[in-house]
Amino acid sequence: MDYPIRLRKDGNTYLATSPDFPELTTFGDDKDDALLHAADALEEAVAARIAAREDVPMPSNRRMPKVALSSQVSAKVLLYLAMREKNWRKADLIRALRWKAPMVDRILDVRHASRMDALDEALRAVGKKLVIEVADAA
Repeated sequence: MDYPIRLRKDGNTYLATSPDFPELTTFGDDKDDALLHAADALEEAVAARIAAREDVPMPSNRRMPKVALSSQVSAKVLLYLAMREKNWRKADLIRALRWKAPMVDRILDVRHASRMDALDEALRAVGKKLVIEVADAA
């Protein structure tokens, strides 16, 4: 999940914003530093939207520099979106998986390092499957 980042020179720094996440605003000393900060800000924006039960958009296809969510955070976002598609709340996932509430909280927490088999199981519970693909780096 590679999200576009708009970079703009702002005095002695670079301002980084996102067309997909209007709340994402950060700075860096140069373009690379701004993109590094944007990656952290993107993860925070995703976490805040999940916590508030708001929509998390798929990346728009714009010709801009991009920052990527980690594969684990991407899987968590896709799980969250699948739950929203089914109108499921955490309680529904708890019942489907027969897990305790803290386990479901952690599987949706982008800051928590979850096991891939647990993510796979949670995705199956909402009717999805995890597909892993390796591609050449850009």
